[in-house]
Amino acid sequence: MELELFTTYGSGSWQEHFHQNVVFKQDEEAENQVVNLYPKLQYETLEGFGGAVTDAAGYVYSLMNEQQKAQVITTYFSPERMKYGIVRVHMDSCDFSTEMYEAMSDANDIDMTSFSFARTEKYIMPMLEDAQKAAGKPLELMLSPWSPPAFMKTNGQRTFGGSIKPEFQKMWADYICRYIAEFEKRGFKVRRMSLQNEPKAVQTWDSCVYTASQEKEFLKDYMYPALKAHHLEEVEIFIWDHNKERVFERLDEIVDEETDQMVKGVAFHWYSGDHFEALELVRQQYPDKKMIVSESCIEYGKFGGDSVIKSALRLSHEIIGDLNHGMTAFYDWNLLLDENGGPNHVGNFCHAPFLFDTCEKKLMPQLTQQYFEHFSHYLVPGSVGIAFSRYTEEIDVTAYKRPDGSVAVVLLNKADRPMTVNLRVEGQLAEMILYPTSITTGIIR
Repeated sequence: MELELFTTYGSGSWQEHFHQNVVFKQDEEAENQVVNLYPKLQYETLEGFGGAVTDAAGYVYSLMNEQQKAQVITTYFSPERMKYGIVRVHMDSCDFSTEMYEAMSDANDIDMTSFSFARTEKYIMPMLEDAQKAAGKPLELMLSPWSPPAFMKTNGQRTFGGSIKPEFQKMWADYICRYIAEFEKRGFKVRRMSLQNEPKAVQTWDSCVYTASQEKEFLKDYMYPALKAHHLEEVEIFIWDHNKERVFERLDEIVDEETDQMVKGVAFHWYSGDHFEALELVRQQYPDKKMIVSESCIEYGKFGGDSVIKSALRLSHEIIGDLNHGMTAFYDWNLLLDENGGPNHVGNFCHAPFLFDTCEKKLMPQLTQQYFEHFSHYLVPGSVGIAFSRYTEEIDVTAYKRPDGSVAVVLLNKADRPMTVNLRVEGQLAEMILYPTSITTGIIR
């Protein structure tokens, strides 16, 4: 066996990339500093990695020249680079929009003749179309609503939570189906949807509250029947789409004998912490339900943004922990933002793997992009998670057997000093050094 290593270490002017080959040798009963891989013990199959094409991302994209656009799109979507194949898109506006908008605002328009896709076509569609060309294959979309139109809600506005009025639930389900149809009419495959982004959050931006019972009612009495009525049964429905600390409870409250076939899985965000144990509960109690990260980023207001290395390590730790506890698909949040982490119509700025200085007209790739590439480039769709053990919590590990039979292992050194690893696989051993606060991917053939 041979081990090919790829390492990203450092940041800015002192950043380095290493590529080296290590030959395995016979294991001579090594006991210390060991990371074990067990390719015969296999778990979930990986569907892939991607991110969100928001109105904000599309707007910033529209400001760039053709060379800059090509750099962003080919980095994310080309088979030679990050291989993104899945994309999340918001229906109507979200906080990462240049303004609030909705496809129709007439409560009496039962047939939705006034429904307009123009606002989505303005910024989102051009970026999506370029992404699909770069991917060389159909992208699979996940659609999520932040709020129904204002007239459908109890508080009469898109913002500050509120709930959907009972009399508009059917119309809202049909409205969502109309969005799905508009995307598919333009050559995009809508693979999945969530019922509501962050249904527990009352925000100053587009938001709508659903209790578990309300979400369950909308699912079984309106959304699932609407998908069937519009011949969209293949679209997967994901519940929750909020932070992980309540992911198990939400499944427990919604999934029963009647709704089981309607719910494909549970979507979650990372902003409330690791909660990997909660994912393990879902894995054990609901083994047929998919788990996906639908949103993850550094929110400046919550986490700050002063340390690029700390941010890259924090997000990579999140990805590895989720992969190791059953996650099968990962969606980063905004693929592209401006120098402030926007635009955002309420100032809720965030970090992104690509930032663009709108004054200097300069594209600024970020360290998180390079860390994310370690996952998306090497852990390809169809790879199957395998078992491992590690000797210290200072190193995060995840490993997958790829469709070609090779094994990919990602090692994140969270310590500020070099760490030795004796990588042991089926009686063979390879010695390596992990650089301080670095990420390394090994391919075993």
